[in-house]
Amino acid sequence: MWRMFTANTMSSVGEALGLSLPGSASEPAVDQRKSASSRLAGEAVLNLLRNDIKPSDILTKEAFENAVTVVTAMGGSTNTCLHLPAIAYEAGIDLTLEDIHDISMRTPHLANMKPAGKYLMYDLDNVGGVPLVMKRLLDLGLIHGECMTVTGKTVRENLESIKDDGIENEVVRKIDNPISSTGGLVILHGNLAPDGAVLKVAGHNYGKKWSGPANVFNQEEECMEALKNKQIKPGDFVVIRYEGPKGGPGMREMLSITSAIVGQGLGDKVFLMTDGRFSGASHGPMIGHVGPEAAVGGPIAAVEKGDIIEIDLETFELNLKVSDETIKERLKKVVKPEPMFKSGVLGKYTKLVQPASKGAVTG
Repeated sequence: MWRMFTANTMSSVGEALGLSLPGSASEPAVDQRKSASSRLAGEAVLNLLRNDIKPSDILTKEAFENAVTVVTAMGGSTNTCLHLPAIAYEAGIDLTLEDIHDISMRTPHLANMKPAGKYLMYDLDNVGGVPLVMKRLLDLGLIHGECMTVTGKTVRENLESIKDDGIENEVVRKIDNPISSTGGLVILHGNLAPDGAVLKVAGHNYGKKWSGPANVFNQEEECMEALKNKQIKPGDFVVIRYEGPKGGPGMREMLSITSAIVGQGLGDKVFLMTDGRFSGASHGPMIGHVGPEAAVGGPIAAVEKGDIIEIDLETFELNLKVSDETIKERLKKVVKPEPMFKSGVLGKYTKLVQPASKGAVTG
């Protein structure tokens, strides 16, 4: 796919982290440059060995901040909020959802990429690729130029050769004419998401507040059946729970149901909330990674059909409009579904996996 789905988001992350060669993310797979690029990659590996440059020299906290900045400036996938914390964890770096939110709030949305915008990775490649985005962010002082990369040079040194005359193009906006003044991802908190929840705002105008009655399902298949039977109505706040890292188990992406909602013409008429995750192809008013998840007794398990749920994008809150005491009492009475797997690999995974806010790692 040529859109800014999860694959292209993460290849852009590779460049921004300094783990892949500049320009490689947007280079088409069938491009004649691939042969030369492959050779350059091999030469880079040998250069890293000769100069004893290790992943730990590249994967610093500043490098992860660069990656978040680039993703939010490009309208990247919500899976960033799962994969980047997981990579950071393995690198011994603490990267939180709050870090992602704070960076997004100070980063302008510059790249007009599908599915949030109009253009494809091919178009981005034609105007300069991820390096052009990084050059404009560096000029704004929003990324760290001294981070080491696999070229053996710093980010700033890599970008010195990038020509940016500041001419406006519709693919990557000028820094004084962004698509929006803030980035494409926000993190919500509130009595429904004490540990956070993820919403992609790139390319969307949800308004400042939105509320609706809860229509609650304990797995994606239940919701799909209700949708087939026309039991989901405009204005509903659809809740799909027990789909998180432990509850799934595995936190599968909700691509089928989000596609079906759009297919029924409800894409901009209902809000969807889940402790699962979405495909990078999913778009619209969809809140994922709600934590703590239902399987560990998170507040999402206390939601009942007809409850009013409210999202406030001025305060970045996600709240169930009942008292905290009511939530506590309901949670005491919740009968959780039996774990799907109690033994074997998935049984072990269920016991070991950490929350989505930590990258759903098992270490």
